Formats: sequence, C-alpha cells, structure tokens
Amino acid sequence: MRLRDVGVGDVEAYVRMRCDPTMMVDLGGPLPREGMAAKVERDVQSAIQGTQWIKMIIPNEIEPAVVAGTVTLWSHNADGQQMTEIGWMVLPEFQGRGLGKLAVRTLLELARKEDRWGVVHAFPAIANAPSNGICQSVGFRFLGEEDVTFADRVLRTNHWAIDPRTDLK
Repeated sequence: MRLRDVGVGDVEAYVRMRCDPTMMVDLGGPLPREGMAAKVERDVQSAIQGTQWIKMIIPNEIEPAVVAGTVTLWSHNADGQQMTEIGWMVLPEFQGRGLGKLAVRTLLELARKEDRWGVVHAFPAIANAPSNGICQSVGFRFLGEEDVTFADRVLRTNHWAIDPRTDLK
C-alpha cells in the first residue's frame, strides 16, 4: 500500500465514494455527482498548496491506477479554535483488508515526522464500527459523542483525538 496526492484523474474514485448510497450511509446519504469534478479540482489545489493532505490509497504499487480510497488531514476553525481533522473512506471491494488502518497510520506517521499538525481529531459515525475500530487500534483517545456538520448535514459521531507525536501505536 502507498499513498499519493489526489490528482485531476481521480473524479471517478470520488464519485464512487461520495455519490454511492452505501458508501455514504453514515455521512447522511450520497452527494450529487455534479459537484465532484469541481471538488477534485479544489482538493488538487489544496494538496499542491499544502493546506491539506489529500491522499489516495493505492493498494498495490504494481497497479498504480487502482484506487482503494482516500485519507485526508486538514485544519479548520471549530468554535473559534483551530482544529486538525482526519477522515478516510475505503471502497467496498477493498474493505476488511486493513488498508484503512494502514493508510490512517501512515498519514499520522508522516504528520509526526513533519511535526506539523499537532493533535488530530476524528469523527466517525457512532454506528461505523470499522472506523471507530481504526481510531481505537492506532491510539486515538475517545472523547465522547458529538454532533458534527458534514455537507450541510448534522451527524451523530464519536469524537476521537490523537497526538501523533506521543500517542500513535
């Protein structure tokens, strides 16, 4: 497995992840396909500028065009304070192989190495057992349940936090 920056050719991977009812079940349902090309372009620019780490999960270096999902680190304002957040998605045919956990750990290791992001927060849906399991297994601390807004939808989530410099297992 390796991670690479998002590219303009990743529109179909975004569509498969963000516009699919099954993939988006814990995120309030599918997003419209119409906005995906523009979303990829914004993400490519953010990755180029270094304001976000938006990585595509490549399960096998022998087939670099095959994308298994994404893992992303970004900072945003939350209640007047700067917060760094991590999120990930793994396509159904790649789930259950440990790729999500490996991708999350790899990105957090890079954050630790560069000492850039500080404490990282994750907000998986309370019903998303695999993502909550990833948080627990790599060293996140459970902080409680919380409502968060994603794509203009309010979601009930578990709030996890990790300092990659000290907590990464």
